[in-house]
Amino acid sequence: MNFNLTDDQKLVRDMVREFAEKELRDKAVEIDESREFPHDTLKKMAPLGLLGMVVPEEYGGAGMDFVTLAIAVEEISRVCASTGVIVAVQNTLAEYPILQFGTDELKKKYLPDMAAGKKIGCICLTEPTAGSDVAGFETTAVLDGDNYIINGSKRFITNGTEADIMIVFAYTDKEKGYHGMDVFVVEKDFPGVSVGKHENLMGIRATGNCEIVFEDCVVPKENLLGPPGEGFKTAMKILDVSRIDIGAQAVGIAQSALDEALKYSKERVQFGKPISSFQFIQGMLVEMATKIEAARLLVLQSAFLKDDGAPRFSLQSSMGKLYAATIAVECARLGVQIHGGVGYTKDYPIERIYRDAKILEIYEGTSEVQKIVIARALLK
Repeated sequence: MNFNLTDDQKLVRDMVREFAEKELRDKAVEIDESREFPHDTLKKMAPLGLLGMVVPEEYGGAGMDFVTLAIAVEEISRVCASTGVIVAVQNTLAEYPILQFGTDELKKKYLPDMAAGKKIGCICLTEPTAGSDVAGFETTAVLDGDNYIINGSKRFITNGTEADIMIVFAYTDKEKGYHGMDVFVVEKDFPGVSVGKHENLMGIRATGNCEIVFEDCVVPKENLLGPPGEGFKTAMKILDVSRIDIGAQAVGIAQSALDEALKYSKERVQFGKPISSFQFIQGMLVEMATKIEAARLLVLQSAFLKDDGAPRFSLQSSMGKLYAATIAVECARLGVQIHGGVGYTKDYPIERIYRDAKILEIYEGTSEVQKIVIARALLK
């Protein structure tokens, strides 16, 4: 068993880490306050291949593996959680569905511009009345000649305010339940697409999270992804992959909490000593560091299984996402505790880190949903 990264993976890690420190560190505070989508940053990331990491070179991507993608998302999220999830969504929730389930025509049409950062993508799955219950949404798609007509609304759509390309789930036959669901590639300029409320989030505030509304939206029938009636299976396979990225984001956020806690504990003097010399503080730091390393290995394991061609890795990706999300929130909380009173102010990054961390236990399947997935895998 080899735990070493390849030379290429190390090169990407170091490159992304340097980019994040140089381009994202100061910007993270600004966009958290303004909720401004980081267009300028993404333009700088695109030439580095970070917006099309797992897209093959023939479609204009970098042709990297999922372990490398996880490494990159961790490094970005370590500095700016908003940018980290924007990159994750672009790669695995927008591009990957087209790459995995789209026709050659759809791949050629959409992937090059997305990988080049000319087009931003999103996935439209959650609805006002349907979150954890993926099959409980109400959006419909009715075939009318050469087009599908989509009606419904989606909520909490990351990248939504800026998205050019949308991966949209809808029922083509509600009576068939899971077997009546399909998924489509929808362009923002298609008739009937509109952006609704821009959410004012607690954390990851610069992600363009919003409502997307479809009113008699006209979508060419060739924009159907995958075989008809297999939209639910497609959704589950996409989530298996995207949970790698979100797990990696969680590790990055947890690592940032540890970084800030270590720095502050060495600077803060009480009773004539830096607080890092106190055993209670050392115990917190040890807990954080050990759990972060365990979470990182869990996440990289699921990425490795994907790269190794495993047909399904739901158990591992759910374990990685569940544990990494849990320890991200825990590490952020301990980071605030180590900072004491100043940790409860906006004067230090740990306050933003704490707010950013909480969403990890909610999106891409809540922690409770992850436990259901894991239990089913164990008991089958």
